[in-house]
Amino acid sequence: MDESRRRALLLSGLAGAGAVIASPAPAQAASHDDVRHVDTVAALRALKGVRDGAVVIVAGYHRAGDGGGMAVRWDAGSTAGHNGGTVIAPAPSSGKGRWLQLHSGVVDFRTFGHLDAKTPADAALDAMVTDPAVHRIEAHTDLLFRKRHLWHRSNIELDFHGHRMLTTGIEANTHDNPFGAVLAFQGTPTDTVHTHALSTAMPDLSDLFEVGDSAGFEVGQWWAVEVNALAGKYEKEIQRLVQVTDVVDGTHVRVNYQIGWDLAEGRTLTWTRVEPVDRAHVRNLVFEGAGDDELTGSHPVSYEYAVDCDVSGIHATGSFWPVIMRRWCTRFRTEQCSLKNPPTVEYGGAGYLTQQIYCLYGRVADCTTSNVRHLNDLTASAYCTVVNCHGDGDDAGGNPFTTHGQYEHDLLFDGNSGLMDIANSGAQWGISAKRITVRRHTCSWFVANTKITDLTLEDVTVIARPTFDQAGTLTVNADGAQLRGCTAKTFAVAQRSARSARPTVISDCVFTPPAGGVLVQAPVTAPVHFERCVIKGADGLVLRGAGPVHLTDCTVEGAADAAPLSVGAARLVVDGGTFTDTGIELSAVRDQSVEISGARLTGTNTARALLGRAPGDGAVTWQLTGLTSTTDDPGTAHVRIATGTNHYAATGSRFTGGRLHLEPDACADVLHTACVERGTDRTALPAPGDHVRTEGNLVL
Repeated sequence: MDESRRRALLLSGLAGAGAVIASPAPAQAASHDDVRHVDTVAALRALKGVRDGAVVIVAGYHRAGDGGGMAVRWDAGSTAGHNGGTVIAPAPSSGKGRWLQLHSGVVDFRTFGHLDAKTPADAALDAMVTDPAVHRIEAHTDLLFRKRHLWHRSNIELDFHGHRMLTTGIEANTHDNPFGAVLAFQGTPTDTVHTHALSTAMPDLSDLFEVGDSAGFEVGQWWAVEVNALAGKYEKEIQRLVQVTDVVDGTHVRVNYQIGWDLAEGRTLTWTRVEPVDRAHVRNLVFEGAGDDELTGSHPVSYEYAVDCDVSGIHATGSFWPVIMRRWCTRFRTEQCSLKNPPTVEYGGAGYLTQQIYCLYGRVADCTTSNVRHLNDLTASAYCTVVNCHGDGDDAGGNPFTTHGQYEHDLLFDGNSGLMDIANSGAQWGISAKRITVRRHTCSWFVANTKITDLTLEDVTVIARPTFDQAGTLTVNADGAQLRGCTAKTFAVAQRSARSARPTVISDCVFTPPAGGVLVQAPVTAPVHFERCVIKGADGLVLRGAGPVHLTDCTVEGAADAAPLSVGAARLVVDGGTFTDTGIELSAVRDQSVEISGARLTGTNTARALLGRAPGDGAVTWQLTGLTSTTDDPGTAHVRIATGTNHYAATGSRFTGGRLHLEPDACADVLHTACVERGTDRTALPAPGDHVRTEGNLVL
């Protein structure tokens, strides 16, 4: 590089930065006399008699020092279209000859004359994005856009440096089109389509796909793969953008995705080869949307068929569709973004911060919303995480955190706050999800009671809020759900599916249910285990489902004027724990057994019986071992059996105060031995006989 050219590049700030010329024409070294200076682009366009290869330093666009300065080179043979920034034609144009901006691949809107938001910057934006020599576009002022731009460009970054994007007067969108963003990136599906029906079942977590004939697949290719629908219109377990990592043999390929659901023999997979957009990023934008419906409304960013495309630092108001809309995307990050006050939270799909459909390996982190429909929606997506995101103003809008129920799997929510529901959008999508983990989450409502398999909740806190759900509801599906260290006012176990191999366990949790609340709902047939849980204010709490219920070292606190627990479980196992001013009443709606070992019952309740049964048709089997039961109320029974058919056995237990009432006609057999009764009134007890043994007790 000769000295004059180096001096020109130094003055323009481009020396040593790998400066490139926005033209494939070969550069010609400029002489010292060819390096000139002008104040404005208008002055540049008026230059005459310039030698080919001459370099000019432009001090500003409209005036010297206004930020639009640049270095340009004269290409005498160029006929490129004038765009006012990277390509500048003389005025008037004489046909051939263009000033081509010298840059290192980083271009600024100011070099197109956009120093404010008074005039639309759409043409400049398209000129920069479609220029393959440009890899980074910067904005240093507010900008106005009135077009909805769609590109298939990869390896580009748009950084708005915290400036505003205005969309007043933007062109109309098409109907129901969340991809009509101001900045829309879209990969290209090809016409190469491959369909194959599985000859054998494909198990959960398999990454080895049977394709019939693997000759058309190559390592590194990207494919959109989906399985045929089940009963529901959109009920598909697989809809993903995947990359081939190995052609294993003539009939199988391996991809970068382990499926989340078993696929039966005969299911059909359809593969469409895609040329994805790759590494197209958007950063640091303050978006102010215009319009209030699907046609006039605006939103900043969308991606479809995209890989490794990140968004960060977008803060939006008035965005109609999701601020960041993604479909068929793999590997991405959405970070430090926010949305406040969208035009609507009622129109389906509108008013979101971000939605992901058919997405893999995404991370949404450090985002916030106010008064929106959803902060984050993961629909038919897998292996994604949502971290440190917080939504307020969700009373009327919707749930900041949601999934659609279109067979999402292996999702992690960590350290977030705001209403949450999972897989709750309707049967046509499958209302199914698997291996969802939620940790350190706070909200006033959390519902996960559809076909959700292997749900894990850790340190989830649900606090009743008078402006939304005064019950403070937490509901889960008894299909491998496991809760640890959770707190809620109203807790309920439902059941819509039975796919899991692991037990449903609720451990170290605290609940304060309303009077008459249903803890285990009627459809529950799976075993439910409560371990070291605390239930406060129990009053007529109901365990209605037929499935076995295990209470291990639990603390249940009621009141003297509260009703006992009503239990409909076919089997109730109580191992340790304390029950204060509450007690247990078997509903006898079916044959039941109750096994109590090492537990402590104290106080009284409205039934005046710490253990009892309702007058149902079911036979009840009682097994009391090492029970300690104490009451100061002479009218309260430790055990009252007065109706139905009962099989009773109590050994090694201690009864203090109160009554013991075993109606002879209600007892088919009785074993009451090795017990201690202190001040206990036996108001009814069968006479000894072949089916009755009541000797060997210490009565004080």
